Amino acid sequence: MIIYIDENDENKRLDSYLSEITPDYSRSKIQNFIKNGNVTVNDSNKKPSYLLKETDKISFELPQQEDITVKPQNIALEILYEDENMLVVNKPSGMLTHPTTTERENTLVNALLYKYGNNLSDINGEFRRGILHRLDRNTSGLLMIAKNNMAHEFLAEQIKNHTIIKKYRAIVKGNYPNNEDEINLPIGRNPNQPHKMAVREDGKESKTLVKVIERFKDFTYLDLTLITGRTHQIRVHLSYQKFPIYNDTLYGAGQGKVKTEEQVLQSYFLRFTKPFGNEIIELQIEPDEKVNKVLKYLTQNMERR
Repeated sequence: MIIYIDENDENKRLDSYLSEITPDYSRSKIQNFIKNGNVTVNDSNKKPSYLLKETDKISFELPQQEDITVKPQNIALEILYEDENMLVVNKPSGMLTHPTTTERENTLVNALLYKYGNNLSDINGEFRRGILHRLDRNTSGLLMIAKNNMAHEFLAEQIKNHTIIKKYRAIVKGNYPNNEDEINLPIGRNPNQPHKMAVREDGKESKTLVKVIERFKDFTYLDLTLITGRTHQIRVHLSYQKFPIYNDTLYGAGQGKVKTEEQVLQSYFLRFTKPFGNEIIELQIEPDEKVNKVLKYLTQNMERR
């Protein structure tokens, strides 16, 4: 199997990454496979601790093991766009994009496999069939899915070149100072908490455009455009600026008076070029339940500014 690393998995250890995408193998077994030469990166042997870089090519053939497939599940999908090569779904908050080492059911991939079977790209492995990019479990909204490897590569090139426009809406704590802003701060993995990302000098260039939609006392409703697409980018940028997203407990917001499934963040807009031509597809959805719930509370209880 050959897998190409994208920016979402950059800076992960080689053994950790392979454990994620092949969860039926223990990390110790993965480490042995690497040491025994069963895994190469860019056609060279690497240590298990090797830190992955964007566009790295991982080649591996692991011994066959029983039950290494993902279970298809009949889970409803909200499909906003579909053609012969791809689709765009509205992922609900609370759903993982793909299986992990600890959770292998009730993910978007489980639902996709039930509906499309093997008619999904496999460039990123069995556990990420069709997946081009990801949303955090508790971030809802628009996700592109590739039905074949050629479409996957076509769309992945747009992601790499930042020609796809992705917009989000979020509610943050605090009065954001500027009506329009650009946050340009490098992001890398948090050295002390590897499940988190952080602003750091040696991180990768990361840009987020910010526009204020509405102001309330102590809170701001924001429109955000990703120029780059680093893991947790919007959450990290806003938290670092001291404006954490409402209910984002991972990045310092704490729990607000309105209870939701973690961060009030929604991917609501996508603009991309349809495979394989020049047609532009533009999709937009209404605010989700979490956004509306918090907005209703703020409208009724917080003075507008």
